[in-house]
Amino acid sequence: MPSKVSALAPGAALISAAIALAIATGAPAQQPAMPKPVQDYREAPAGTYKLDPLHTAVIARVPHFGFSYSVERFTGSSGQLTWDPANPAANQLTANVDPASITPIPVPGRDFAADLGKVLNVAKFPTTSFASTGFHPDGPAHGKVDGDLTIMGVTKHVVFDVTLVGTGKGFRGPVIGVTARTQVDPRDYGLPPFISGPIELTIDSEFDKQA
Repeated sequence: MPSKVSALAPGAALISAAIALAIATGAPAQQPAMPKPVQDYREAPAGTYKLDPLHTAVIARVPHFGFSYSVERFTGSSGQLTWDPANPAANQLTANVDPASITPIPVPGRDFAADLGKVLNVAKFPTTSFASTGFHPDGPAHGKVDGDLTIMGVTKHVVFDVTLVGTGKGFRGPVIGVTARTQVDPRDYGLPPFISGPIELTIDSEFDKQA
């Protein structure tokens, strides 16, 4: 079973290790300097970034018979960003989500995650993917990214509204963190007719620059 420190995110683990060492030696804790993110995409250095799955979540707000929304969270993700702040037109993003990675909802007597897996036919379509076709900044911390979204083997063009949460030097190097939102029509992807309206997608993610 992993230790509590190893189960933490890398930055938190580093701080915890410093505190533990200080307690063991009796020396004052020398905490690492905290990151100072900025909200300007031009400050993110050019290079290749990989999506950090520990700090990424895909949230789907699915209409529930027109009365409310069921909120589903998917955690299995991967992706790569080729980034050049001086030439946004050259930027490229590819990302994959495991549709079977839904966080279980505690419904007595029902395996809700398994039910949704059947709706999404995860056995036949184990990957949901996105490939960008254009980056369109309209300010230092906002823009749109369009591309092709594939769900259950069906590919449709979508546009994400993207907000830069922060960029700067993290504990492991340069980081880009964003929130992206869009809506998809369930009929476009052959989802059951009881899903009566657009599905709202929100993606919160961090990307770490590779050496």
